[in-house]
Amino acid sequence: MSLLNQKTIKSAVKFSGIGLHNGKITNVFVKPADPNSGIVFKRIDLNNNNIIYPNFSNVSNTSLNTTISNENGVKVSTIEHLMGALFGLGIDNALIEIDNDEVPILDGSAKQFIEKIVESGLKVSEAPIKIIKINKKVLFEEGKKSISIEPSKVNLEIDFSLEYQNKIIGNQRNKINVYEDDLTDIFNSRTYCLYEDIEKIKKNGLAKGGSLDNAIVVKDNEIINELGLRNPLEFVNHKILDCIGDLYTSGYRMVASVRCSQGGHYLTNKLLRKVFENKENFSIIEIQERYLPHTIINRSLLRSIA
Repeated sequence: MSLLNQKTIKSAVKFSGIGLHNGKITNVFVKPADPNSGIVFKRIDLNNNNIIYPNFSNVSNTSLNTTISNENGVKVSTIEHLMGALFGLGIDNALIEIDNDEVPILDGSAKQFIEKIVESGLKVSEAPIKIIKINKKVLFEEGKKSISIEPSKVNLEIDFSLEYQNKIIGNQRNKINVYEDDLTDIFNSRTYCLYEDIEKIKKNGLAKGGSLDNAIVVKDNEIINELGLRNPLEFVNHKILDCIGDLYTSGYRMVASVRCSQGGHYLTNKLLRKVFENKENFSIIEIQERYLPHTIINRSLLRSIA
């Protein structure tokens, strides 16, 4: 069985915890799904119109999280860490049942999602995977912030940089290869905020469930969390985790080179919308070689299907 065939989770996995922004306890069940069904969210607390697809065109909010909504206004928010975990583990198909409108924040990273899904195991199907290949460079800029995507031969590379006035965060940059590098630090990196921003965030009705258990808080020149950082680049690594999860709203994993400066959910979504407005920017390709090593996607073994 080829590692490049579509995968799903072997058995259902449950996650429970508080929502970062709504402050409510939520249960999530990640369940196996058939080949070619993709990732699907289902609001099991609702009887009707409860299916939401995590597609970039369904992203309805990008303020401190990624929220998706269906045509009836039914939504699920803060999907990015779970989506990043599914992307990183190579899960193509899954049904995600959720009994509230926000995915639990857990510890603020993708660590627990990864651990439980790995413990469950993966089921490999007979269906070949499909991947988005970027054909042309696309750039989106807004003020000093920018994000671009361009062709890559065999990898998904993400080059991300941050610039903060705060001395603890400062200027951070990391570049990873999603399909070949050890992503442990990426998956384990937590969301963060500046202490002086907390009151403003809460006045906007957000971060009702935020705490030192699920976020890094930086106050002046210190990190309030007792145990400090999990890795030296945790701030930018968390942004890379968010980026991976948001890129998965394209519908498939992809072969591309992404560069982002001072970006976030908003910029990534704007980039995807710009990419997919022109069919010349991308191709959807299907792997034909059954035993091709999983870290290599050879163009001679790909057949264009779109």
